[in-house]
Amino acid sequence: MTPKRRIPETVEDYIASFPLKVEKILRRIRRIILRAAPSARESISYRIPYYSLNGRLVYFAAFKSHIGLFPPVRGDAAIERAVAPYANPKGNLRFPLDQPIPYALIERIVRFRVKQNATSSGRTRATRRH
Repeated sequence: MTPKRRIPETVEDYIASFPLKVEKILRRIRRIILRAAPSARESISYRIPYYSLNGRLVYFAAFKSHIGLFPPVRGDAAIERAVAPYANPKGNLRFPLDQPIPYALIERIVRFRVKQNATSSGRTRATRRH
């Protein structure tokens, strides 16, 4: 029987629970997210790192053979083409651990999600006023 993983209380706890190779990748992804969205709120949701800024921004998680990035990216054809090789059937992204992690693409995704959330947040506020 495999022991259950302890539920992390912080993103730091989550990252530190992985082997060094994966930990380094997760730390870099975290830095990228915080650089691209410095005002984002960091927390744990669904037992994985979660970032919010004007709504849900991104989640990331480590698995046995890949790093996952959620939610699916929609709304920009160029980014959708760029993420296509990593998208699973639901659109969530899987970056294999045996291949180079596309850090620049992750930053591009986060920056896009920041803009997307700012736009949809503005629409929501405007709709509520009328």
